[in-house]
Amino acid sequence: MKQLKISVVIALITCLFMQSTYANELAIWDRLKTNNAKGYVLLLRHALAPGSGDPANFKLNDCSTQRNLSDQGRADAKDIGIWLKSKQVKIHRVESSRWCRAKETAKLMAIGNVRLNKNLDSLFNAADPVKHPQTAAIRKQIVNHRNQDGLLVMVGHFVNIGAIVGSGVDSGEGVLVKANAKGEIKIVGSSPAP
Repeated sequence: MKQLKISVVIALITCLFMQSTYANELAIWDRLKTNNAKGYVLLLRHALAPGSGDPANFKLNDCSTQRNLSDQGRADAKDIGIWLKSKQVKIHRVESSRWCRAKETAKLMAIGNVRLNKNLDSLFNAADPVKHPQTAAIRKQIVNHRNQDGLLVMVGHFVNIGAIVGSGVDSGEGVLVKANAKGEIKIVGSSPAP
């Protein structure tokens, strides 16, 4: 009986913590709406594209040689766009990796014209993604966005996001970041998975 009571208490604490975390996330997104999302960047992993890496015959301009979004991934990308629109946050710009699964995610979100950014291209095969020039370029872009109005949405890949923030995200998930005056990039929130 005592074991059951302890289990119930742990379950209640976990539930309350999850509700508190969710409420905090919503509050962060509400703040973005009131300050024009000044300086905020959403690093978003492409929606569900089964598998990992890319096939040996990968060609950048031929989607048939790449991992692509599944039907669920396409639906999720649309849902992400609907969720972002519901937050009524000003969008500065949408940028995407040149990989088909990222481009399609960005386009299906339908939150703005998509600008391709080679620095968001997958670093899956890079020896050290953290020290890669693409990562340095994205870090610089985030820092330079610090005083810009509107949310900069960057659609990329697990490895690239991990190289910037120190942890990866699931398909269709993102981390909300902002650079401080010292140029340090801090995670300030997340976007829920579809």
